[in-house]
Amino acid sequence: MKGKKINKNMIFFFGALGGLLYGYDMGVISGALLFIKNDIPLTSFTEGLVVSSMLIGAIFGSGFSGPLSDKFGRRKLVFNISIIFVIGSLILALSPNLEALIVGRLIIGLAVGGSTAIVPVYLSEMAPTESRGSLGSLNQLMITIGILSSYLVNYAFADMEGWRWMVGLAVVPSLILMIGVIFMPESPRWLLKHKSEEAARRVLSLTRKPAQVETEIREMIEIDKVSDSTWKVLSSSWLRPTLIVGCVFALFQQIIGINAIIYYAPTIFNEAGLGDATAILGTVGIGAVNVVVTIFALMIIDKIDRKKLLVIGNIGMVASLILLAVLLETIGLDSSLGAWIIVACLTLFIVFFAFTWGPVLWVMLPELFPMRARGAATGIAALALSIGSLLVAQFFPMVSGALGIGQVFLIFAAIGIGALFFVIKFLPETRGRSLEEIEAELRRRTSAKDAQKV
Repeated sequence: MKGKKINKNMIFFFGALGGLLYGYDMGVISGALLFIKNDIPLTSFTEGLVVSSMLIGAIFGSGFSGPLSDKFGRRKLVFNISIIFVIGSLILALSPNLEALIVGRLIIGLAVGGSTAIVPVYLSEMAPTESRGSLGSLNQLMITIGILSSYLVNYAFADMEGWRWMVGLAVVPSLILMIGVIFMPESPRWLLKHKSEEAARRVLSLTRKPAQVETEIREMIEIDKVSDSTWKVLSSSWLRPTLIVGCVFALFQQIIGINAIIYYAPTIFNEAGLGDATAILGTVGIGAVNVVVTIFALMIIDKIDRKKLLVIGNIGMVASLILLAVLLETIGLDSSLGAWIIVACLTLFIVFFAFTWGPVLWVMLPELFPMRARGAATGIAALALSIGSLLVAQFFPMVSGALGIGQVFLIFAAIGIGALFFVIKFLPETRGRSLEEIEAELRRRTSAKDAQKV
């Protein structure tokens, strides 16, 4: 029994480790940019391009990884993703010019896109229904730990302006993931579809009680009987509305302001009058808050409805952004008080995001989609997520330079209000239901709507 527990813990640890790499590569560039400029000249446009090139790669990575995981398996694809992380990190660390930087970030982006599509699917399919929220949230926790780790590395190498060490150290967790994935089991739902019922049963028994195993096997078989091929399910009229909802949900998570903070917090703090090292130290504080609040979210996410959490988060994030904009207009950015107001308000934003939208998205996305096309559909939603992240990364420096930081965060606040109405009106509740129950309800609901049209 003890060995079984260790095995279970390792399954979810290595299953979520791709999220750590995503977080590290997302956060490390924020500090590295302060020093890359000293070796490789950057304009506001090329600065945005260095940041956003990773997101361009992520668009392709998320778009292709979903269908590939449905065909070849989640485990095999994660192994290949770890190799791509290693290659991209080494290219970045050795970059002699802007072009090499962009190529390295593009390659990293392919792996990032793959991890955003596959990691939540794997965790969701491996987790028991009663703890799917907390275990699915491990992806977000790993992302926040990756971001915090990158901030700590940035701070450690700030005095020597060692940006090559900052970006290159991503090789370490990449190698750990590469080794760890060898010992991970394949998703039971993929095994049922591509291998055998017995193979799926063996993997389920690692994380379920015997009675739960038989119940889930029966549900999976029933759903599999009425399922078509992946591409037929993806193009079906009954899935299309849910796919659109999933894509909009993912897009909103990226354009409500979080990426402006993650990518450009040191730059914002630096422009507010804090020194390079102090600016990076400020981001370490924000990263630490992000991790602590996400851990708390894991403890309660299976006890509170997903939609309720999202609504609470929206209200808190919008309020913190409006407060930030008003205080900046009143006090100004140039004063030391203004700098610390930015730190306080952005930290408050992080608290509400990490408690709600951060983990809940990664839990709900794979919950929304049917077994036969879960990887591909989650990949499409991750593609929308990458597009949103790309837009923020590329245009935030230019828009904030033209309008001012306060006005830009007011725009994010308006987007947050739109996201609030979207959650209330369009997003279904998924807590406390098995993946098969959610899929069956999706089919019934869509069939009923089609019948009403006839």
